[in-house]
Amino acid sequence: MRLTTKGRYAVTAMLDLSINANSGPVNLNDISQRQDISLSYLEQLFSKLRKNNLVKSVRGPGGGYCLSRDETDIHMAEIINAVSESLDTTKCQGSGDCQKGSICLTHHLWQDLSEQIYGYLSNISLADLISKREISEIAQDQHERQMEKLEKSFDTIVSTAASRTSL
Repeated sequence: MRLTTKGRYAVTAMLDLSINANSGPVNLNDISQRQDISLSYLEQLFSKLRKNNLVKSVRGPGGGYCLSRDETDIHMAEIINAVSESLDTTKCQGSGDCQKGSICLTHHLWQDLSEQIYGYLSNISLADLISKREISEIAQDQHERQMEKLEKSFDTIVSTAASRTSL
């Protein structure tokens, strides 16, 4: 399976969006910080996710992204396909010309594996992942780390302002 960083990041970002969407649209910068994914890379991914009707954008103050459908209706294979990832494990991308224009001995094995992977990922929704205890624990840890960073930044700003006013 040639699931690259693009597909992994798209699934991760969609899961983050789904977990954090309860208080309104989610800003890509917040996803970027929580998941350590480049903001410009997220912008590219979300453009494709939006075109494939998986997310919708909300403009203005407090804007960001929301899921365009319920978490139960968005599946992993759909997310990966939206960012142009291949779930194909064959060397020939399924064309059957893997050995100098002819089909190779193991073509059908790899093609069957690709179908199994696609079927597996087609049956896992965002809601399925969110319901896993491990996912909620990781999300809680990420939230706590983000809050600690904000508190440190705030403390730095306050102490800098205090030192400037005392001069």
